[in-house]
Amino acid sequence: MKIRQLFDYDTWTYTYLVWDEETKEAAVIDSVIEQVDRDMQHIEELGLKVKYLLETHIHADHITGAGPLRKRTGAEIVVHKNSGSACADVLAIEGDKFTLGNQEISVLHTPGHTNNDITYLIDGAAFTGDTLLVRDCGRTDFQLGSNEEMYNSLTEKLFKLPAETMVFPAHDYKGFTQSTIGEEQEYNVRAGSGKSFEDFSTIMDNLNLPNPKRLDISVPGNLKCGNISDDSAA
Repeated sequence: MKIRQLFDYDTWTYTYLVWDEETKEAAVIDSVIEQVDRDMQHIEELGLKVKYLLETHIHADHITGAGPLRKRTGAEIVVHKNSGSACADVLAIEGDKFTLGNQEISVLHTPGHTNNDITYLIDGAAFTGDTLLVRDCGRTDFQLGSNEEMYNSLTEKLFKLPAETMVFPAHDYKGFTQSTIGEEQEYNVRAGSGKSFEDFSTIMDNLNLPNPKRLDISVPGNLKCGNISDDSAA
């Protein structure tokens, strides 16, 4: 499998192109609407056939480019069933599997940041969305977030994956690009090194973070799959 990591500087968002080398069947993970032309340039230059547009959750800090990319590629949009999305093609649940040529994508439900977070497992790599960040994790204070669910997703699901599993997050604010499960088990500042749930909750409850700047437009826009000029969201 091939992975191409792309970055949106305005929202600190990573978008991933992943594809099977033999068949060129591809998926785009966590696209950004302002970067659709950039993504299409890569897709066309690399000769990729986009099959899936995978969303790790309903984002609060940017609008997805999945809807516009679907119009240009014919790919299917995938989000978790808890998202309440009426525009997605597939409402996924834990255990669902998708294929890209000879590669298999497995769905792991990892709520906590929201109630609809998905981690996509592909060929020894985990695309963890906002659940597990490098040395960090997503906030839990809105969008049906939960300290308890986040701690469980980190310690009982993601940290149970093989230590060598590569971690590719949806965001980074400190200059990191990727990690491994083994590194996060040991060095994650919020849940690593065997921190208790009480330790974790104390950290999370004292973050005092401001709301994302684009919250008011991002969540409604993402419930339309980024089809912000199309009231039908079809």
